Amino acid sequence: MHRRQLIRTSLGLAAAGALPAGLGACASTRQPTDPNYPIASDQNAQAYTFDELVAAGSREMGIAAEAMGSAIERIFAEQGDRPTAYIAGEEAAGAAVVGVRYGRGALHMKDLSASQEVFWQGASIGWDVGGNASRVFTLVYGLYHPDMLYRRYPGVEGSAYLVAGLGVNYQRADGIVLAPIRTGVGLRLGANVGTMSYSRQRNLLPF
Repeated sequence: MHRRQLIRTSLGLAAAGALPAGLGACASTRQPTDPNYPIASDQNAQAYTFDELVAAGSREMGIAAEAMGSAIERIFAEQGDRPTAYIAGEEAAGAAVVGVRYGRGALHMKDLSASQEVFWQGASIGWDVGGNASRVFTLVYGLYHPDMLYRRYPGVEGSAYLVAGLGVNYQRADGIVLAPIRTGVGLRLGANVGTMSYSRQRNLLPF
């Protein structure tokens, strides 16, 4: 993961405030839009257990299992104990009144033979100037086919909180709930409420 590149991108767009007209939105090769994923049906989608998520989250984020367990326990209490997917990756963010975030990671589902690369980008309200990078581990609820992930997710107002030194907030759209857990230099709760878009390719526009 090219963390420095992500930071430079987010800082440049935050400082500019807007992108020039005609700027291309695609910065990577498009992946197939209709892959033949071996998912039987919505009813048969397998969920991840608490122990599986704690193990994966602590490994991906490089933190103690106790801290990850505390965050996931809180999410389970508020969103339920049947997340059907998770996304592990990194993101960079910058803020100058209006903040921007860019991330890249891997979508994991039990019914997939391999993980799927995913990108996200979004704008949010922030009040500090600068750039930061963080690891992100996102629990996904209500996702039964990977194609359903790719859309815009408004942040849930008032959902951001800190637990065991980790930042958590919720994003929701069309019955799908995302619960990103963040750690790293750039823990900024003030910039968590906003709209995040998930895509198969990296987009320069954060909207």
